[in-house]
Amino acid sequence: MAGIAQIKQSEPVAREAAIAEIRALIGDRLSTAAAVRDQHGKGEAYHHAVPPDAVAFAESTAEVSAIVKICARHRLAVVPFGTGTSLEGHTAALHGGICIDVTRMNKVLQVNANDLDVRVQPGVTRKQLNEHLRDTGLFFPIDPGADASLGGMAATRASGTNAVRYGTMRENVLSLEVVLADGSVIRTGHRARKSSAGYDLTRLFVGSEGTLGVITEVTLRLYGIPEATSVAMCAFPTVKEAVDTVIATIQSGIPVARIELADALQMDAINRYSKLNLAVQPTLWLEFHGSEASVTEQAEMVQAISADNGGGAFTWTTDPAERRRLWQARHDVAYAAKGLRPGCSIWATDVCVPISRLADCIVETQADLAKASFPAPIVGHVGDGNFHVSIVLDTSKPEEVAEANRLNDRLVARALSMEGTCTGEHGVGYGKIDFLDQEHGPAMAVMRALKKALDPDNIMNPGKIVRA
Repeated sequence: MAGIAQIKQSEPVAREAAIAEIRALIGDRLSTAAAVRDQHGKGEAYHHAVPPDAVAFAESTAEVSAIVKICARHRLAVVPFGTGTSLEGHTAALHGGICIDVTRMNKVLQVNANDLDVRVQPGVTRKQLNEHLRDTGLFFPIDPGADASLGGMAATRASGTNAVRYGTMRENVLSLEVVLADGSVIRTGHRARKSSAGYDLTRLFVGSEGTLGVITEVTLRLYGIPEATSVAMCAFPTVKEAVDTVIATIQSGIPVARIELADALQMDAINRYSKLNLAVQPTLWLEFHGSEASVTEQAEMVQAISADNGGGAFTWTTDPAERRRLWQARHDVAYAAKGLRPGCSIWATDVCVPISRLADCIVETQADLAKASFPAPIVGHVGDGNFHVSIVLDTSKPEEVAEANRLNDRLVARALSMEGTCTGEHGVGYGKIDFLDQEHGPAMAVMRALKKALDPDNIMNPGKIVRA
């Protein structure tokens, strides 16, 4: 919980005055109930929860703007909140203040089927959007696993299993509506697929984690639902052979939609939790999109590459029910990992490296984890060099927390030494804030200057990404 001890809470008089003004604005949609505040001060990971002073359930951009103006006048912290699925302490109210919950801003505002784009409010979730699009023949592909809000996904630059083919939120957000720290509202772009007009403000706010403004609308790219989809699985003797298969697949230009890796420990956990009988070996999970003929061709090409790298039986299916069952098991890996040690917590961490270094990074990490006093399975979006470690620890034992910190520190140092990054998709929050200077060096001064320019009083989700 680095840095929290140095954080000064909001002045009581200012806090109470701001809460009174916001209550006058939105009535009983402002809550100071302890249970509500506690829920909004945490995400889905190990990091300590810190509740806000109050939670405001906003229903429009105008309300968000008015609430932020009140907070700005009283210099009270503002913490945006979507579905609370973040993993690095993004929603912890380190300075207290007002949490703005946007879950009631959940309307799909405009579907432009001919232009393959959609405009949504930030509380719309990815599953809700795809359900809404079901009859249009279109879909939104970014799939981080959790049914996260699209505003939160933009704020954390989420990606997930489909990123190897469709990219991350960075590539799929066309424009944003954002409420700035003074309560003013801007739009960062339009629906055109390309533009050379001025600074790319959209990319500035994508991944800003609420530290520069509150996202109140998102315009997204859409894609045609593929004619055919197939899922394949193949087990390998070691992680190296599995990753070599991934590298060869990418270098061959095969347009695979998903390539996921689970190590042997994770496969054992998956079998136990999802009641499957899969090989307890490093395993690739793949998905192919396209026409019937192209899906078959892609699967056959990867099957040949897998065989060249020592892969076992290559099984694949186009049956929708079987595909859903296998991917649900993949999405449930965190619960499966937790099942390895009931009653304990998950510290989910991630790094990303160039795929040519991925096997080295995973193998060295596994050697480190083999000495740990707790289980820590590995899964990864290996098509783009990103993998996750789920540390299953007893947070009541200080020695385990210290050990987990040491393992995480070494994991990040290893990734950075291989020209990678401290986080491929989880984001920074306060959980990884200490690694940014090491990763970015002098560029951190530019980030701090941007933060100071857009949020001079440091009210926007303070204590995340950069320290004032």
